[in-house]
Parts: sequence; C-alpha cells; structure tokens
Amino acid sequence: MYQRYGRYHGGPDPLAPPVDLREALEAIGNDVLEGSSPRRALREMLRRGTSSMRGLDRLAAQANRRRRELLNRNNLGGTLDEVRELLDGAVLAERKELARSLDDDARFAEMQLAELPPSTAQAVQDLSGYQWRDAQARTDYEKIKDLLGREMLDQRFAGMKQALESATDEDRRRVDDMLSDLNDLLDKHSRGEDTPEDFDRFMAEHGDFFPEGPSNVDELIDALARRAAAAQRFRNSLTPEQRAELDALAQQAFGSPSLMQQLDRLDANLRSARPGEDWDGSQRFRGDDGMGLGEGTSALADIAELEQLGEQLSQEYAGAQLDDIDPEALLRQLGPEAAADARTLAELEKALQQQGFLDKGADGQWRLSPKAMRKLGQSALQDVAKRLSGRGGARDTRRAGAMGEPTGASRQWEFGDTEPWDVTRTVTNAVLREASSGRSNVPVRLQVTDVEIAETEQRTRAAVALLVDTSFSMVMDGRWVPMKRTALALNHLVRTRFRGDDLQLIAFGRQARTVTPEELAGLDGAWDQGTNLHHALLLAGRHLRRNPNAQPVVLIVTDGEPTAHLEPDGRAFFDYPPHPKTLGLTVRELDHLAKLGAQVTIFRLGDDPGLARVVDRMAQRVGGRVVAPDLDGLGAAVVSDFMRMRRRRG
Repeated sequence: MYQRYGRYHGGPDPLAPPVDLREALEAIGNDVLEGSSPRRALREMLRRGTSSMRGLDRLAAQANRRRRELLNRNNLGGTLDEVRELLDGAVLAERKELARSLDDDARFAEMQLAELPPSTAQAVQDLSGYQWRDAQARTDYEKIKDLLGREMLDQRFAGMKQALESATDEDRRRVDDMLSDLNDLLDKHSRGEDTPEDFDRFMAEHGDFFPEGPSNVDELIDALARRAAAAQRFRNSLTPEQRAELDALAQQAFGSPSLMQQLDRLDANLRSARPGEDWDGSQRFRGDDGMGLGEGTSALADIAELEQLGEQLSQEYAGAQLDDIDPEALLRQLGPEAAADARTLAELEKALQQQGFLDKGADGQWRLSPKAMRKLGQSALQDVAKRLSGRGGARDTRRAGAMGEPTGASRQWEFGDTEPWDVTRTVTNAVLREASSGRSNVPVRLQVTDVEIAETEQRTRAAVALLVDTSFSMVMDGRWVPMKRTALALNHLVRTRFRGDDLQLIAFGRQARTVTPEELAGLDGAWDQGTNLHHALLLAGRHLRRNPNAQPVVLIVTDGEPTAHLEPDGRAFFDYPPHPKTLGLTVRELDHLAKLGAQVTIFRLGDDPGLARVVDRMAQRVGGRVVAPDLDGLGAAVVSDFMRMRRRRG
C-alpha cells in the first residue's frame, strides 16, 4: 500500500518550529534603549518585521500594490465591448448574405441595417424583431441576450457566466426558480417569520448555486450582500454613458425583463438586510483590459477586501490588534507566504508575553521583564566578547574566578577553559553515553562532550560603581544606546560570573541618581544641560563605603567636562565653561575615592580638546587611567578594563 504526501493545508503547521524570539527581542530592546516604551517598541518591531519575515508595513504595501494593479490594468467596458463585437459580427454576416440576394426585401433589410443607431443598446433593441437571413448572424445576435443574462447573474453569483454557458431552457428555469425562492426566503427573514427548516429546504433544492456553503440565513445574506454591494459599486464606477447603455441592455437579458426584476428585488432585500455594506462607493479604473460585469464585480470586491486588509495591517486605529487581520482574506489576496508571515507575527507577539519577556507594572504600563533584561544583557555581553576575541592575543577564558577557588559546581568544558576537570562527572558522562548507545566497551572512551570542569570563584569581592553620563550631548551625538548597552553588558557579566561583586549604576546629568538596569534601559533622553560628575562621585563614594572589605572600582563614561555640582541645599549649580568651584568639588570627591583605594578609569567619548585636558589631569591626580574608545568599542573597553583590574587585584 502506497501513501501519498502533499502540502499541509489544515492551518498552522503542527510540525513547524516555535518562533525564534531572539531577533525580535533584540529589536525591541534596541528601541527601548533609544527611548521607546516597550509597547511602542513591540508595535514598531511588528511593523518592520525581522530579517526572516516581513512586517506589517511590507504586507500593507503589498496589499496596496495589488489594489493599484487592479485599477491600472483593467477597465469596466468589457461587457459592452463583447456585446458590440457580437453585434458587429452579426450585422457584417447579415450584410454579406443580403448582398447575394436580389429581391426587394433584401434591399429594405440593408436599409434597416444601415440606419442602426450608434448606441449598442438601442441597436440591439431595434433588431429584436428583425428577421435574420444568415444563420450565423442569428446565432451571434441570440448570444448577446444569453451573454447579458449570464453577466447579470455573474455579478450576484460568482461563476455563473461560465456555469450557464450553453445553458438550456431548463437551466434558465432553475435559475428563475432559485431567485424566486431566494427572494421569498429573504422576505420571510426580514419579517422574522423564517425558520431553520426554511433555510434547509432552500439549500437542499438550490445549494449547488452557493459553493460557499452557508450554514444559516445570516451567512447566506452576508455572502450575497458583499457581492451585491460590489455590483452596485461597479455600476457607480461606470461613466453615465456606460451606465445608460448597460441599463438598456439589461432588459434584453435572456430575452425577457423578468431576470432583472428578480435581481432588483434581490438587491432591495440585501440592501435592507445589510445597510452597513458600501453601496455608494466607486473606483476609477484606468487600464486597457476590459472586464465583464462579473469580473468587474469580483475586482471591486477584491479591491474592497484589499482596502480593508490595508487598514487592518496598518494597525493605526484605536484598539487595533493583530487578531483583527482576516487570515482567509490575506491568503486569498496576497498568497500563502503573506498569510504565514502575518500568522508568525501574531504568534511572536503572544510568545513574547506568554514566555514572560513583557509584563505590566503596577501602573498598568508594559515593560521589559527581568527575563528580557537578562537576554538583553546577555546579547550585549556577547557583542563585547566578539570584540574582545578579535583583539590581538585576547580571548574569552570563561573563567568564573581568577583565584580558582572551587564552588562545588561543575559545567561542560568549552574552548578556552583552564579550570581543572571534574573527573567523576566526566567519567560518569562517558559511561552513560556508552550505555545509552547500547555499547558497554571497556575501557570507556572519552569524548570532548563528556568533559566537565570544576567551577571556581574569586576569593575577593569587588564594589563596582559604573558612572554613565546621561546629559544632553550623549543623546545628540548618538552615544545614548552604546552607553546603555555597555552598562547592561557589565551588569550581566557581574551577575553571572562575579555574583559576589556589588555593582551600582549611577546616571548623571544635571543631577545624579542610582538606577537599576531596567530603569537605565528605559531612561528617556535628558534635554537639560549639565554634567554633574561631582554628584555622581558622591554617590559612588557612598557605595564603596558600604563595602569596606571589597575591591573598590570606579568606571566613568562621559563625553563632557564637569559643568555642574551639588550645592549644600541639594540644588544643582550649572555653568559653562566649567566653573572653578565645580572643578574643585569634583576633584575633591576624586581624592576621597583615591583614599578609599579605588581604581578609577575614565572612558572619554569624543575628541573635544578641553575634555581631554580635564579628564587627563583628573586621572593623573588619582593614579587612574583614561581610555578613549570609539562608540562601537565602548562596551569592550569597559568590560576589558573591569576584568583587568580584577585580575590585577587577584
């Protein structure tokens, strides 16, 4: 017995891998670091998408592009052109036949044909009683009536034009019966007198006309009303001349006005049942490809659906949600790839919340959770590690402690580790691996993946104060995000590799304050001028004094000279160029840190000569260092200096 396999069409692929949150989280994190709220950053990520999937903006642009293509490629004169072609063919064939006849009746008929009005509809009507001599001419003329009937039905019931081609009188009677029964059902529904049995009887007799498979009267009305409203918009989009021509021709549909009477009754019922549909809209088609009534109605229905999709994808209305996007409409109009991208975006949004990367604070505002902050810190530290490994002779040793004191824990060996092996765990891993593979070889052969090392930790603690400049110039000169990523990288390193250390983040602009990593990440750009390093050093000294037995480390990231200091009453004094009192108080606090044994490094951003002179003198006074990294290398410079000082102390 052979099995055949094909593409899965049952909705989301149950075997598809879970959505990858790393790229999305990094994009959201970068926007948050730049000052966006987490909620706004999430919306921006969904709009932009990622490298592996299109965002809402690109999907909306695709919908708008397809709408423009429909308008620019097509026009609504297809049915009139087709009728004119059939009429011209019939008249030409008839004239040829009359030219071969010598009787007076033939001359009179030629005069009738010569006097036909230029209006297609009027010519068709004038020929309704004409006695055709040529059989092919008669057939072509009769095709006009048949074509008009099929086109009128195709406007309300998609596919009728093809389904009724070469239709018999019995087929036409079935259509008449269906329309009559449908209108009776809608009349009863409008009065509230219909029953489910009425609908079931109708579908049992006429269900083949409705491939959508509605399950009740309301679903039937919804499908018919959308199509009927599109047909009305088709009529509204015609020129007055085209509208008059088609209205006149419609009376010739199937050679009887009864079809139009039934359709008019149907339109009235549907308009009454669904007044909210767009019955008054219109479009301007500018193309060369003529569409018939049914094709034009389908195109207008597609255009309306594309406009609705564009609005849903824009998410610019109040209360917008990704669940608002109609997946079936997206699949119909833009294809399976677009539907898959939209579905992935929705899954991504839900996964970020369900997996705990976004949560709501006590004030009801969205924020990055501690889990998300750890991921951002890990990403920032990985970027730093790549830069450090690219330096000559530098590598990430991944040692947990420089002094090598065992913690009692072990972990898998990675390239660059120098700690001693945990022999017991290593051999146990090898034995279990051999046993799971069904082999029990003696002696057991070790593989690299079996090796575990004994973790060690630093015997000395460090009290670290990272002072980051949050003044106006940091925002203006594009140093805001690199500064934040540097702080997150160092914070992650301390929390994961040097858990005994006490790191304090101090932000200083016009005034200074201690901040958590979450607060620093979400900190908006400060527009007040002032670089109050004096206040920041006061807070750093307080932190070091709380840890008298720890190694004191002070790291300062700044792009400006000290231009503010803290007055005794708590007010901030600002002046530029730097006031002598500001410089004096700043240097005094540096002296206090030096007496505590603090190792001070100043990371100077920018090439301002005045700043260079000031920080060089401050560093010389306390035996510190000045590092002038470029923005891309700021994180690597700070982390590298921190590791250098810990190794030196160890």
